[in-house]
Amino acid sequence: MIETIKQLFGFGPKVDYKELVKRDATIIDVRTKAEYQQGHIKGSVNVPLNNLSNHYSKLNKTKPIITCCASGVRSAQAKSILKANGFVEVHNGGGWSSLNSKLN
Repeated sequence: MIETIKQLFGFGPKVDYKELVKRDATIIDVRTKAEYQQGHIKGSVNVPLNNLSNHYSKLNKTKPIITCCASGVRSAQAKSILKANGFVEVHNGGGWSSLNSKLN
């Protein structure tokens, strides 16, 4: 149970986000449009969490996906939602600015 909670919030095994991006991962920023416009990771896609279900058909279920938001809470929710809907390789990148620094 503790491991599941840790993994849900991105505290599980270390993920090599740079390697995922090299493998053509999609970075999904689940913040609101206004939050996204204030700053985001270059190349990321803005899909607010409350609109995520409307975008399943636009996402590749076999490609790695990295979710991010402001702090990691919404991105953890997005990861769970995507996994529950058949997406195979989904990683919670946490806060977008922290993830951005890991990618550079």
